Amino acid sequence: MSKSFLVKTLRYSALLEGLSLLLLLFIAMPLKYMFDQPFMVEVVGMAHGVLFILYCVVLFGVGVKFKWFGMPLVLSFIASFIPFGTFYVDGKYFKKLNPS
Repeated sequence: MSKSFLVKTLRYSALLEGLSLLLLLFIAMPLKYMFDQPFMVEVVGMAHGVLFILYCVVLFGVGVKFKWFGMPLVLSFIASFIPFGTFYVDGKYFKKLNPS
C-alpha cells in the first residue's frame, strides 16, 4: 500500500469518524433520551463503531509505515474519543505527513 493512499485514507477516515461521533452525540442521543426515539442511536452507533475501527486500523498502519510512534500516535488515538478531536489532529498532524 502506498504512503499517499494511506495518508488519504487516514484523513478521510478521521473526517468520517469525527462526523459520526458528532451525529451520535448531538443528534442521535438527544433524540433517544429527550424524544424517546432510539432508532437513530442504533443506526448511527453502528456506523460510528465501524468508522472508529477503520480509523484505528488505518492509524496503526500509518504509524507502522511512517515509523510514527510516540505522542502524535497516542494523541491521534485519544482524539477519536473527543468531539472535534479528529479534526484537530488532522490539521495538526495528518496534513503534515509527507507521503514521498
